[in-house]
Amino acid sequence: MSNNTNNEELKPWQWDEPKWRGLLNQVRAGRSLKPASWPGNAPCAVAFSFDSDHETGELRDGGQSIGRMSWGQYGNRVGVPRIERTLDKFDAKASFYVPAVAALTYPDEQKRLADAGHEIGLHGWIHELNSILPYEAERDLLLRASDTLTSITGVRPVGMRTPSWDFSPHTLRIAVEMGLEYDSSLMADDDCYELLLDGKPTDVVELPVEWIRDDAVYFNMHRFQSLRPYTAPADVFDIFKRELDAAIEEGGIFQLTMHPHMISARSRIWILEELLRYARERKTWIATHADIVRYAKTHAV
Repeated sequence: MSNNTNNEELKPWQWDEPKWRGLLNQVRAGRSLKPASWPGNAPCAVAFSFDSDHETGELRDGGQSIGRMSWGQYGNRVGVPRIERTLDKFDAKASFYVPAVAALTYPDEQKRLADAGHEIGLHGWIHELNSILPYEAERDLLLRASDTLTSITGVRPVGMRTPSWDFSPHTLRIAVEMGLEYDSSLMADDDCYELLLDGKPTDVVELPVEWIRDDAVYFNMHRFQSLRPYTAPADVFDIFKRELDAAIEEGGIFQLTMHPHMISARSRIWILEELLRYARERKTWIATHADIVRYAKTHAV
């Protein structure tokens, strides 16, 4: 292949090796940070999380549907309080990832959660598609979001979950510049791992997510799109419980992502309650994402 060929004009199968390796190496999984054991000899760590998007998903798309914004408001009026009561019942702490606009809309919710010992993490400004933004815009939104959450809760966020569950070529660089301790948006492992930027360790830890462990995959609904709930709550519980059982068997992490306006429905909230009950029965360590990341980082084998 000629050295003068412009890779940008070629199809992927025509790329030279430096081109495709460069894309692969933008962000890569480094060494595993799986510890030999968990606090109190717990069989695994359990990380419950809630993406408190509320109305921002619709606002990001232009805010044309008042109906969908009302569904988001349900997350604040009914969802989060119902989740709080369920977590309190089992003395469990969780992580809530909140877009800044949602935090500004419901500051009392964030203060209440933070005061109760739950983690409030970054989730963008208005649930924007960060993965398509230029560096300056993505950085500005994340910095403003961090300042907003800090001013509301009195605690500066140490971790983020990107709104698009994806990185732009700049996301990890911005996280490093901000001094964030961890991210929870990528999927290269079941357990914590270090993130590499252009092949070099960043000191940012990844606590990975997975679409299988996300209630939106099973319960999301959009009247004018093809999104329709298709999995019964009992079947969703079975999937989540099998993931938890496997984490216990492997001595790893069970990480679960939920959305207040979805999981809190009367026919679904029992999923969270039963998972919490089962996790307590099995004597797992239930903790915030930040606490799990810090423990994994300092106790990695």
